[in-house]
Amino acid sequence: MMWDNMEKRNTMNAFWKEHSQNATVEEMMLDSKAQQLSKHELPEILEILPNLEGIDVLELGAGIGRYTRHLIDKAHHVTAVDFMENFLKKNKEQNSHLGNAEFIQADVTQLELPEKRFDLIFSNWLLMYLSDEELCSLAEKMLSWLRPSGYLFFRESCFHQSGDRKRDFNPTHYRSSALYNHLMASVTWSESGENGEQSYGFDMVLSRTVQTYIKMKNIQNQVCWLMQKVCRDPVQQHQGGFSTFQQFLDNQQYTRRGILRYEKMFGFGYVSTGGLSTTKEFVDLLNLKPGEIVLDVGCGIGGGDFYMAKTFGVDVLGMDLSSNMVDIAMERAVSEKLPSVQFEVSDATKRTFPDSTFDVVYSRDSILHISDKLKLFRNFHSWLKPGGKVLISDYCCGEKPWTPAFQEYVNQRGYILYTPQKYGKFLEEAGFTNVRAEDRTAQFISVIKAELKRAEEIQGEFIQEFSQEDFDEIVNGWTEKLQRCENGDQRWGLFYATRD
Repeated sequence: MMWDNMEKRNTMNAFWKEHSQNATVEEMMLDSKAQQLSKHELPEILEILPNLEGIDVLELGAGIGRYTRHLIDKAHHVTAVDFMENFLKKNKEQNSHLGNAEFIQADVTQLELPEKRFDLIFSNWLLMYLSDEELCSLAEKMLSWLRPSGYLFFRESCFHQSGDRKRDFNPTHYRSSALYNHLMASVTWSESGENGEQSYGFDMVLSRTVQTYIKMKNIQNQVCWLMQKVCRDPVQQHQGGFSTFQQFLDNQQYTRRGILRYEKMFGFGYVSTGGLSTTKEFVDLLNLKPGEIVLDVGCGIGGGDFYMAKTFGVDVLGMDLSSNMVDIAMERAVSEKLPSVQFEVSDATKRTFPDSTFDVVYSRDSILHISDKLKLFRNFHSWLKPGGKVLISDYCCGEKPWTPAFQEYVNQRGYILYTPQKYGKFLEEAGFTNVRAEDRTAQFISVIKAELKRAEEIQGEFIQEFSQEDFDEIVNGWTEKLQRCENGDQRWGLFYATRD
């Protein structure tokens, strides 16, 4: 194993020696259009980072310093590390005069640094040059180097090559974005303290495609992540023993197979009640105008986003905590060829946007997963422009006491449900006006019955694509949903409001 790792590092060293002889941006980005790409992607990447003012930054794979100078400009101190002597020399020549920086030539797999030294680790095109084993080992080290609540940013080429530079050999690991999510979520680091052993891991803040590459090269394989170091309290593990809620979603309720089964019921592109028909009805309430910007919270696999962009000429940012959902949405985006629609894996409770960013906040059957709805609605209010609108459909509940079966269902799914009336009160408390809180349970029941009828019509096709067991599970799930609504436990609400 030791010799295998040594051989891999030697191969990587040879690859980058070949592509660092002149220390140019074209060499470093392995692309003839590097100057133009860099000009446009720099502000896009920097906008994703947390506040840099006065913090300590570790930049891994710093290269010739494309980002180093911008980090130095705001941070308290920057430690820039790179594998290649020529790249680091160029970086130092260009940026050492700015002060508050240290330049280290090192292989990150051998790098040792003090614990809790940094507030942000910034890595651009580095992890794809490591094996899975090396990546996990480095991730554990990064957790140790970060201070509590510190951030990790990394960006990688996924699925396939992006640059057009000729390569005699290519040792790059083109992973899927889902594999990066899985590997990073699985890593923990522990330390001993006064209160015993404390374990830490990474929580997703966001993951999204780099839009510059979509607009300039029509490729969607450039993906970046922002993650945060958080405590892993074994007592507070999520359903099924998963460390994070995202892992619970991706491994239980929203597996890729599970998502595609839902889509078969709701219609192509949709994983929410009524599919295209309810989407058309609800979106019509928004009176969308070309050029408006829509935030879709819990976008699923993007059907509603493509519909809004194609029908009304709006720009849409779809966000979802399930990386499986966003992976499928991004796959569909390739065929749709709509640069006005973007997707990101992100946590709506942690994501931040500047005030007055969006014209519309739209969400379909997703906020049921979020406990502090009032806080989220206050964020929606601040993110909307004056006159902006919010439209939400969501699972709700009847007055307690609930039946034991419904309580068990809610617990198993991890839902936090309120009556439609209470939901509307939250929107009012958040500052919204013209709040309409409608109990649409009758419509919900009608849609469920229609979907069950459709299931009968496509039974053979469904079983051929999935299995008899999958079909029975879906039909039983819909039937139980129908029963919960008819006995009054489960409700469905539609909510519409404006920001003055």
